Amino acid sequence: MSLYVGKNIGTFHQKRIQSLDSLKLSNVLKRKNPYLFRAKYVLTAEQIVKGLVDAHISSNEETLFGDWLEGLALFINGQAYGGRKSGIAGIDLEFDADGVRNIVAIKSGPNWGNSSQIAKMRIDFKTAQKTLRTSNSGLRIVAVNGCCYGKDSKPDKGDYFKYCGQRFWEYISGDSELFAAIVEPLGHLAEEKNDEFQKSYAQMINRFTKEFTNSFCKDSGEIAWEELVRFNSSAH
Repeated sequence: MSLYVGKNIGTFHQKRIQSLDSLKLSNVLKRKNPYLFRAKYVLTAEQIVKGLVDAHISSNEETLFGDWLEGLALFINGQAYGGRKSGIAGIDLEFDADGVRNIVAIKSGPNWGNSSQIAKMRIDFKTAQKTLRTSNSGLRIVAVNGCCYGKDSKPDKGDYFKYCGQRFWEYISGDSELFAAIVEPLGHLAEEKNDEFQKSYAQMINRFTKEFTNSFCKDSGEIAWEELVRFNSSAH
């Protein structure tokens, strides 16, 4: 596990920096609520730019690292149980243990979806079970929503189980302490890569602030709120 993390954690950092370098101010301005900035009495271009960029980074990093952790889970399970990436829609991992076929939908944390998203996962589980039983009607199947961090005190959801944090990592590996052991190798290259990220981040804030000032500030320096709202929301 440590060798895998050390070898592959650089991929997360690389994608993190690439995402920042490819970001455009016009895109984030169109995705965020300009009325909120006005209501919060934001007065400077840099405040708006930092608010936009920081919100994008937070959301994007959750997605990127969630994908990375899924890859780690697949690797660990492959080593422990010969598991594999599933080819069935909505299922991330399949593996056999103790005469049972396990189908797993992997999410980052326990609060990952609303009621309609959870309902869709349930449908995906049922569809997968039906697909797998087509070729083996006697196959015992357990459906699991695995969450890489967090807790859920009631894992039995009736038609599937929800294992979070320690329970999830032990479930896919057989090792009750794996959840804690993962932390140490994640620090590999972290300081070096974060310095690189911070440099890109500072350059972006400066560049976006200049661009925002040129486009959405009056000669007096005041933010031209009507122009900003029109850019974000005008039908024409």
